Amino acid sequence: MSFGKPTVSCSDRQDFFYDPMRTAGDFSLEEKVIMDEKAMMRALTRLAHEVIERNEGVASVVLVGIKTRGIYLAERLAKRITEIEDSQVQVGELDITLYRDDLKKKSREPRIIGSEIPVPIEGKTVILVDDVLYTGRTARAAMDALMDIGRPQRIQLAVLIDRGHRELPIRPDYIGKNVPTSREEIIAVQLKEVDKADRVVIRTKS
Repeated sequence: MSFGKPTVSCSDRQDFFYDPMRTAGDFSLEEKVIMDEKAMMRALTRLAHEVIERNEGVASVVLVGIKTRGIYLAERLAKRITEIEDSQVQVGELDITLYRDDLKKKSREPRIIGSEIPVPIEGKTVILVDDVLYTGRTARAAMDALMDIGRPQRIQLAVLIDRGHRELPIRPDYIGKNVPTSREEIIAVQLKEVDKADRVVIRTKS
């Protein structure tokens, strides 16, 4: 992904805010499956091949998943790479909550709570992994958090879904599927580790 400095990107949160003035009917959504379990497996396999090819192997690669679903996707991607390349890839996890620029209160010295990266990242290629790329704000926050941990040689981004509507000039290096959406639509990546099913759905207000 390109950003001028080390580049990154990742999933941006798509939350509904509760409004007590709305009725139950206002929240009815039509849901359509756009990736099933097999399609997700194929996408991860393709991403694994792309990571290996672009980096000429994985000797200096570290995968870092962004909480929550990005962690499980990073672990699955590492497993695919090992099956293809017969080489282990280190996997870490990153919690970027305190780095979001849309929080009202920030600590003067942000702590990376709940993050764990098992190896030093200096001189490494760090691939941030997330489920959905939207505005780019989560991606930028992840880059800020990562740079507080160490100075990798480069930062790349892998996302399962790129839904567009970027607010920052961030572009992923690896994309499982491009899904053009409107801002009113919601993309939900569901994983067995969290949701008891593997699929990606798009939800539209009816």
